[in-house]
Amino acid sequence: MARPRTPLLSRDRIVAAALALADAEGLDALSTRRLATELSVSGPSLYNHFATKDELLDAVVDSVMGEVDLSMFGPAGPADAAPDWRTALRDWARSYRAALAAHPSIVPVLAQGPGRRPNALRLADAVFGCLVDAGWPRGQATRIGALMRYFVTGSALASFAAGFPEDAGLYAAEYPHLGEAHLLAEHRRSIDEGAFETGLEALLDGLELRYLRTVHPGPGPGAGAGQV
Repeated sequence: MARPRTPLLSRDRIVAAALALADAEGLDALSTRRLATELSVSGPSLYNHFATKDELLDAVVDSVMGEVDLSMFGPAGPADAAPDWRTALRDWARSYRAALAAHPSIVPVLAQGPGRRPNALRLADAVFGCLVDAGWPRGQATRIGALMRYFVTGSALASFAAGFPEDAGLYAAEYPHLGEAHLLAEHRRSIDEGAFETGLEALLDGLELRYLRTVHPGPGPGAGAGQV
């Protein structure tokens, strides 16, 4: 029998199948035996590409990080102009959340940090570099990068609106301010996306005030306060 022109397995094919399984049934369904069945191969053959399940999981999570758009951190405008860090952070946060919303089951693993994942490290490097190039002190740039990750991953962990049962009687007696809470679930998408956008703009407003106070302070009393 002639050998197949392309290998039955590759890292990319395994990762794609593992991600599809996690998306459909959650991370608990992701096992070597189940994945081998999905790929119609023997379980041990997977270990030719991934030594451990943790290594496979890292690759799956990093494949999602590869979906996040980083083009907004590229060069734009005159070389001596300060980068528009606020617009870049806004656009990146939206792309980041969209990637997580498409693969919610991997969010808890992703929240642990970039580790040795190449795409996640490129993401961290791009955010940090944008902030430092805009004049943020390196320590503050690190904290802002972490803050943005906390905000985006937190917004993708679950739906606030979906957490309210569609039972009008549940709220009437004891929760007078939640009289229409039973309607929230049917407006889940608009509520969750609206909450994300409201929080994102509020966060960026606060960071811009801090930027003006610490990075480009104006003249007068109090200028430069908070530069620690």
